[in-house]
Amino acid sequence: MTGSAGNERKPSGPPPALLTGAVADALRATDGRTGGVYLCSATSPLLRLAVLAGLPGPLFRPWWRVHMDRPFPVADVYRTGVPVVLANATEMMRRYAQLAAGLPFQFGSLYVPIVADGRSFGVLAVLRPASAGAAEVQAERERLTAVADDLGAALLRLGADGGDVTWDEEPLCVRPPAAGPAPGRVGRFSWDPATDVVTLDEQARVLLGLPPDEFPGTLDALALAVDPTDAHRLPGLLHRTARGRPPPLPLQVRTTEGGLRLLELWDATGVATRPGDAPAASSALPRPIAGVLLDPGPGALADGAADLLPEGVFCLDRLGLVVYANARAGHLLGVPRGRLVGRSLWEAVPWLNQPTCEEHLRGALLSPEPAHFHVRLPVTTDPSSVPRPYEGDWLRVSLYPGADLVTCKAVPANRVPNDAAPERPETDAPASGTAASTAPIYRPIVLAIALTEAVTARQVSAVVMQELLPAFGGRRLAIYLLQERHLYLAWESGFPEGFLAPFEGVGLDARLPGVETLTTGRPLFFDSMQQLADAYPGIDLDASEGARAFLPLIASGRPVGSCILGFDRSRSFSSEERTVLTALAGLIAHAMEKAQRYDTEAALARGLQQALLPRRLSQHARVETAGRYLPGTEGMDVGGDWYDVVEAGDGLALVIGDVQGHGVQAAATMGQLRSAVRAFALGDRPPEEVMGGTNHLLIDLDPGQFASCCYVRLDPATGLARAVRAGHLPPLLRHPDGRTEVVELPGGVVLGVDPRAHYPVTELRLEPGAILALYTDGLVERPGHDIDDGITDLRRALAGAGAGHRPAETDTAGPTAEARSGRSLADVADLLTATARQAADRADDIALLLATRRAAEVTHGKRAGHGP
Repeated sequence: MTGSAGNERKPSGPPPALLTGAVADALRATDGRTGGVYLCSATSPLLRLAVLAGLPGPLFRPWWRVHMDRPFPVADVYRTGVPVVLANATEMMRRYAQLAAGLPFQFGSLYVPIVADGRSFGVLAVLRPASAGAAEVQAERERLTAVADDLGAALLRLGADGGDVTWDEEPLCVRPPAAGPAPGRVGRFSWDPATDVVTLDEQARVLLGLPPDEFPGTLDALALAVDPTDAHRLPGLLHRTARGRPPPLPLQVRTTEGGLRLLELWDATGVATRPGDAPAASSALPRPIAGVLLDPGPGALADGAADLLPEGVFCLDRLGLVVYANARAGHLLGVPRGRLVGRSLWEAVPWLNQPTCEEHLRGALLSPEPAHFHVRLPVTTDPSSVPRPYEGDWLRVSLYPGADLVTCKAVPANRVPNDAAPERPETDAPASGTAASTAPIYRPIVLAIALTEAVTARQVSAVVMQELLPAFGGRRLAIYLLQERHLYLAWESGFPEGFLAPFEGVGLDARLPGVETLTTGRPLFFDSMQQLADAYPGIDLDASEGARAFLPLIASGRPVGSCILGFDRSRSFSSEERTVLTALAGLIAHAMEKAQRYDTEAALARGLQQALLPRRLSQHARVETAGRYLPGTEGMDVGGDWYDVVEAGDGLALVIGDVQGHGVQAAATMGQLRSAVRAFALGDRPPEEVMGGTNHLLIDLDPGQFASCCYVRLDPATGLARAVRAGHLPPLLRHPDGRTEVVELPGGVVLGVDPRAHYPVTELRLEPGAILALYTDGLVERPGHDIDDGITDLRRALAGAGAGHRPAETDTAGPTAEARSGRSLADVADLLTATARQAADRADDIALLLATRRAAEVTHGKRAGHGP
């Protein structure tokens, strides 16, 4: 746990008030106590957390950014535009095991897209108490969607005015709207006696009842803000604190309206003093002081009853800020109350910055269940700390969640009353003489689940970079794989450009840490670059001064490669870290071994598919054709889409089809169908017979798959086309004058379902210079969008892409249509598939076939276009 609970900087991106207001509205519209806004990054394919309300940012750092391709609800909602409702932990585990493993607590959540005018900006999320099912929170989802729509409209206006609608900063951590009276509100202030300048933050002004921007900033003005019975003693207390004598307990003062406030004071220079200490030698000059003003709220905190309890009691707000601590809590934690109240727990008690505390505090903030754990008290040599009679012993810490506060109780573990039965079995209680039972620094199950979803070496490497590296604070990653007793770089990130080039292809006899960790099977850890240089004299080092970890990748006793983790700063590796990293290296090795087998099988499958697709399209002097095929990037990268151009008597048959599913089976079925259609077409059978015969063949083969198909028999001389389709998407036709339309074909059911299916024929005419486009659904289908919208977008793209493709004129001596336009049909095909070709992830494969007629006078010497 590091960092501050709040953020005082002014980040780039949308105005913070816009985002924080939307989160507050979202929480009011739902039963949530925690919410956040994710926005797109301007520099990488990430969604970054812009605002987090109701949770301490440092505790949730792993979720500050989400890659758009990861299996998390935030990424899915952004990609698909469809809200996600996870009613409880069971639903989360069923749908998002990775998220459930990282946050294994009882809570529900809602996620809705932030969109406007077809543009996606990010995701609005709310965490709420668990419920029985999604139906119970349906109304909340609708209200949350309305808030997200309003935010999307505001971001759209902001972007239109030139404003920044992306986010690349750390998140703003803010408090949620209070469920009722707001106990434990804390304001900060400071006073410099040299200048008599008093500085109040906004919360302190609110607690004192001061109007905004009307505080003169002097000690006298501060005194006037409290009850007259307290005003006369306040300056004297501040002056004594400035000379090294802070009051021993929080001061009770009342505002001019009678509200009770607790005042804590300390030396702002960082030189700590305890009540009763003699003034320091330098105290002749008054020093600046700082303090917090606390509204303890109603109940025990206000009347001081908790100060009388024998247990240590302290309260945290939902940002992890200590808003109350009794004297016993300060005594047990070894921190004066003045250094506890108004600070984040991990800032005030840094030795609590350990995984056990983090994990249980996360649970207390996310679920209503109390949490209990043990933590060992460190032995301190800090003279400013409060002496602890139990140093080296254990504390039993209990956390009791509330709507606005988490109440914490601490007692010495060896002094728990015999009649104090625990609320639930304490499986993490430390045995006598053993080390503290701490949670692993990183949950191996999270990485294991992510690795099971990675199928290629590239995906495995990306998971390591996205999941493992941030968990340990790493900045650099290199993964080498073993091939024929040499190591070759498979992935690198963060190293200077070209730095790793000299190490490419090194043999197993080289004396390098990345080699020796594999040959010996032992991980190597270096706390600094100097330590690495001493162990390997003469090795090339990059300019950083950080630590390095070299991990062997060994699966089932077989060497797979090496993994190198780099850190920006020197650091030591605890025994726990070494154990966890070594275990995770084994997981990575098994995933890499599986990925290598997959890559080999995928290469064979791609070879099969390439063999089945036409290497050259049939030619005709009067017709130009162009085809494109793009495999999907999920699964085996092979599917059942195909296209073909076949000589059919004195005409040409244009064919496109799509077999259900992906993988080798879909490709094999596609090959059989393509052969059948070719055979029927070469016999110049009527289109309805071609489709009917292919349907019966697929039913007889019974591969357990169905297919869609569109078949067009074109007469090049007249332009008459007779078209038939079986469950396939309708063709597009761009006329010579630029008009583009969807060709409505009545069609029949998909192939392989109904042996009595009928496939009606539709006639159309293809004028010279017109373009007929046949395509599969991978080109027009996008998750979360209607396929008709995708067809409309393709039609518009065809209209623009074919703008220069005009029919040839009758002058036989004139230039050809392609020469005049400067754009061939192949160029048009490339333009229509450009966006899909650049996409890193394609859920489906894509086939496209274009055809156009040439005028008779310019066909001499012309050839048809080819496939890819």
